[in-house]
Amino acid sequence: MRLVVGYLATDGGADALALGVRLARTLGAALDVCMILPPDRVLPALVPTGGYEDVLAEQAGKWLAEAAATVPDDVEVATHVVFDESFAEGLIGEALRLESEAIVVGGAGGGLIGSHSLGSVVNELLHSAPVPVALAPRGIRHSAVERVREVTCAIGVRPGAEVLLRTAVRASEAAGTPLRLVSLIALDPLHTTRRPDDTPDTIRERSLAHAAETLEVAKSILPENFPVSSEITHGPTVEAAVNKLDWHDGDLIMVGSSRLAQPRRLFLGSTAAKMLRVLQVPMVVVPKEEMTDHD
Repeated sequence: MRLVVGYLATDGGADALALGVRLARTLGAALDVCMILPPDRVLPALVPTGGYEDVLAEQAGKWLAEAAATVPDDVEVATHVVFDESFAEGLIGEALRLESEAIVVGGAGGGLIGSHSLGSVVNELLHSAPVPVALAPRGIRHSAVERVREVTCAIGVRPGAEVLLRTAVRASEAAGTPLRLVSLIALDPLHTTRRPDDTPDTIRERSLAHAAETLEVAKSILPENFPVSSEITHGPTVEAAVNKLDWHDGDLIMVGSSRLAQPRRLFLGSTAAKMLRVLQVPMVVVPKEEMTDHD
């Protein structure tokens, strides 16, 4: 198993690498730390003979060597320098080439959302990647936690959560961590899951039934006695609902893609985006459909 880390010599890059190390340790995976550089368009006058790309690649190699030196000895790590017009497309290309299970990124500056920072690169990945994207919150580089403690899977009330559930189950089983299934209920009059005759009580009842059904499905495909639980939380907004959950350092949450996602691609939905505003733990966004061996 391999994980691609999109690296920059910044605090966000250090956060991404820290999360990559935590995930690699937990899953027994190897890390591919990648820097995507813009190709040479016009040779700057001040760049020494040898080419702009050579100068960039040399500096990137130094940054990557410094980053790799911080990775603990028990985690296999390789570094890669890639030239591409698009940072996001370059990362996606490397993930596919290396047959990685996921792409790990940190804040990219701009568009601050809570402890996560959705810059243009991360935003593009969260709306186009064909593999799961793990988003590191700001400051995770300072955590001493070495492995994932628990996986939370946010199951919505709409159909189509099967891929997310299967991915979360596989991740929990591989990591040997407990799995928590969560249904977040926003009791907002404008919430899209409401029916004309709905009340807060009917919404809660319907969501409880959905959560119970999902829990049974998860239990049916997990090894006997695997630690799995189900929880429903509600509030006037998604943000209020997710704030009622207990979180610990080492937790992560997995969410599915919006129904607007193209097949086998990510698309960060509005509910997940709202959750990002208040979450302090890593979020993993899963594509709408699983990749197949023929893709």
